[in-house]
Amino acid sequence: MNRPLAALVLALSLAACAGPSTRTPKGFYRVEVHAPLTFIAYGDMRFTAPSETQASIAPARRALVARIAAEAPAALFLNGDVPWHGGTVADYDVFRQETSAWREARIPVYPALGNHEFYQCAEAECLENWWAAFPSLRTRRWYAVAVGPRLTAIALDSDASLEDGSAQRAWLDETLARQPRSTDFVLVYLHHPPVADVQRSGDTSHNPRPNERALAARLEAAAAAGRVRFIVCAGHIHNYERREQGGVTYLVSGGGGARPYEVVREAEDRYSGPSFPNFHYLRFTLEGDVLRGEMVRLEDYDAPAPANFVVRDRFEVRAAPRG
Repeated sequence: MNRPLAALVLALSLAACAGPSTRTPKGFYRVEVHAPLTFIAYGDMRFTAPSETQASIAPARRALVARIAAEAPAALFLNGDVPWHGGTVADYDVFRQETSAWREARIPVYPALGNHEFYQCAEAECLENWWAAFPSLRTRRWYAVAVGPRLTAIALDSDASLEDGSAQRAWLDETLARQPRSTDFVLVYLHHPPVADVQRSGDTSHNPRPNERALAARLEAAAAAGRVRFIVCAGHIHNYERREQGGVTYLVSGGGGARPYEVVREAEDRYSGPSFPNFHYLRFTLEGDVLRGEMVRLEDYDAPAPANFVVRDRFEVRAAPRG
């Protein structure tokens, strides 16, 4: 690791989920891990009162939380829409109550902002509620986590500009440029998807936007110019999708409990399973030079106490040869 980055990267274990933490002014954090490394990513939980059955399906939401706690991953990355309404403090209270098992298992939790974090409140109030739930991230709308020496996870805020010339883009460019030579993989996670199955009719509001398409172009250029492998995990679409484009793996993991969306899958979607709804999480295991991903689906989502999980998709991302 180069000296500037080593000076910036310090230990973090989010106070809201895994005890006390230390952070640097520039928002770099570290998770110490042992091989093989296992981590989990998913999003669109919409924590809210269980009596609210239109926005979120509480039994499925809780089943996913319990299963992830049992997995005890080295880190957990949430790609947004953690609460149903960011302006409703009670929704964050439900988040704390329902995820107590994560704290008991001391799982470090690293969330990204979604659009629902900004519902029913002015921006400053929304962010204050967010930082009250995740105090170790205070003032940070985007940040990076070194997950062991070979993987960096980068949380981005797709409610802010990702286009060239923006503050977030400048920070991202600097972060990518300062990756240590030991980095083989970069996980970029955010809420709105840069690449997804485009819906031609019906609800087209969740199709990729110019803001995130600009990010895709940047990452694909970086993938072509360097040896780091990029994996992008987004949500917003309450389903699962997987694509490969420009040397980057793009995942949609929005099956955290929010009311599911059906999608018309394009030919480029590597997942063609007929299952619906896809309440799920993504489990990653890094062993040797291979990062293996699995979509772990909740099968009995409509049972009184759902608990049956099955792997419905598998994929691999291999580290580039070292020159």
